[in-house]
Amino acid sequence: IAHIPHKGAVLNLASAFWFENTKNIIDNQVIAVPDPNVVVAKLAKPFLVEVVVRGYLTGVTDTSIWTGYQKGKRDFGGVTLPDGMTKNMPLPRAIITPTTKDEHDENLNLDEIVPRGLATQEQWDEMQRAALELFAFGQKHAAEKGFILVDTKYEFGLHDGKVILIDEVHTPDNSRYWLKDSYQERIAQGLEPMAFDKEFLRIWFKENCDPYNDAVLPEAPEEMVTELSRRYIEIYEKLTGKTFLKDEES
Repeated sequence: IAHIPHKGAVLNLASAFWFENTKNIIDNQVIAVPDPNVVVAKLAKPFLVEVVVRGYLTGVTDTSIWTGYQKGKRDFGGVTLPDGMTKNMPLPRAIITPTTKDEHDENLNLDEIVPRGLATQEQWDEMQRAALELFAFGQKHAAEKGFILVDTKYEFGLHDGKVILIDEVHTPDNSRYWLKDSYQERIAQGLEPMAFDKEFLRIWFKENCDPYNDAVLPEAPEEMVTELSRRYIEIYEKLTGKTFLKDEES
């Protein structure tokens, strides 16, 4: 929906950082990262299930748990939420809400994965274990750097008969990050948390069009695109402790 300058390199380098620091939790796809925009990866057969892990009641898309909660749904990822919760509140514990893709994302129940042939029970157990451990590690590291890892999506593949982590990890594109220090104050004021991901641009599109059904979408405001690029770079640098070197051609 919008071209974000330097996004590809930020996502690739951020993933490289997380892949390297989580390989003790589960093996992953990385063979080498020879360039900011390149990863040499193991060939794996992807599982057709996206393992979404959530720590907060939030979101604006059709598959978000806040959207479902507003419509009266209370059971998510094996947890029954009470009535009276408000947007952006923390959940009682991290939960897994898997999805699979057809034309759009489709929410799945935890007990649907094996009967639908998306994975064996052993593979699905391994994916769930790894996802929760990855999320716990990510939340701890993010908190130490001044951010809240709100939710994220993991993808797994089968390589040499073993489940491995693929795609991208804890990037500002597949994860939701909030600024930690201002979270309580902004919630108390009825404001959205300060986001370091694409959510604020998603909200703008949601307010100005129907992203799922409109044939032509409006062009994203230039100042929002520039700000999103800046936030992507800032969170990469703060999470990894590395300086991002801009390639003006990317």
